[in-house]
Amino acid sequence: MTNCRLLLALHVLLPALCQCQPLAGTPDGPRVADPVLREISGLASSLHDPTRLWALNDSGGAAQLHLMDGNGTPRGVMTLKGVANTDWEDLCSFTFEGKGCLLVADIGDNQARRDVVRLHLVHEPPPPRAGASLALETAPEWTLRFRYPDGPRDAESVAVDVPGRRILILSKRDRPNTLYQLPLKRPKGDEVQVAEKIGTLKPLPLPPKSLPMPHAWQPTSMDITPDGRIAALLTYRGVFLVRRGPGQSWSDAFHNPETLTAHSLAQAEALTFTRAGRAIIVTSEGSHPPLLKIPVE
Repeated sequence: MTNCRLLLALHVLLPALCQCQPLAGTPDGPRVADPVLREISGLASSLHDPTRLWALNDSGGAAQLHLMDGNGTPRGVMTLKGVANTDWEDLCSFTFEGKGCLLVADIGDNQARRDVVRLHLVHEPPPPRAGASLALETAPEWTLRFRYPDGPRDAESVAVDVPGRRILILSKRDRPNTLYQLPLKRPKGDEVQVAEKIGTLKPLPLPPKSLPMPHAWQPTSMDITPDGRIAALLTYRGVFLVRRGPGQSWSDAFHNPETLTAHSLAQAEALTFTRAGRAIIVTSEGSHPPLLKIPVE
């Protein structure tokens, strides 16, 4: 088989193997255009403009948040002053104290050696005017420093439950994965808070007929709808939903995740709900990765 025929066959067969619905972000769909965004590990929908997204690179990158249109076109950069990108691993957008906010999760810890990790809250700036790009430097409104009650943990998944006024963190490498929470409130100075362990999650399954890969079960990103009812989880091979019933705790809800879809992204580490909560957008590390848009029923 010639190289051209082999590529054509793979293009046809891979979606079938993954049992994915046709999604935006296939080779003909939108892709991240900014060449700087090669290690995207966090994605968040803009609160000012639902057609735009914020993204960040992970460890060792600049302390910057990148704005882009939903089709991947760059729209500028916001640099965070006075903080370092030690290992940024997730990004959330939500309303807090009446203002649109972004939460930067500097929580990555591959070797489980960081005694204290950080969450930086920054106010989302107004969108740039038509035809312009954002160029802004700002300091975080506050930084929440915390540790885990059972020692350092590697984690890449953070989500904000606004109605419950809490921040959820899900560990990555533990078996079972551990769910922690922190109060969503302004910290007092430089105090180090202790996250509360609230439950565990059995390893997320490999979605049917998806392509196998090492550590496919590990969660790499998380988000919660603005109404606090549904959480979305991303692994290296799938997207999952956790639906919370009336009065149900997150620790109970996380015992029964449902598989939404498989994916075939090279290294999927970023996920966000659209502002209306009717779809999930997923992307990957790598050069010009696709932006997959997955409907939520």
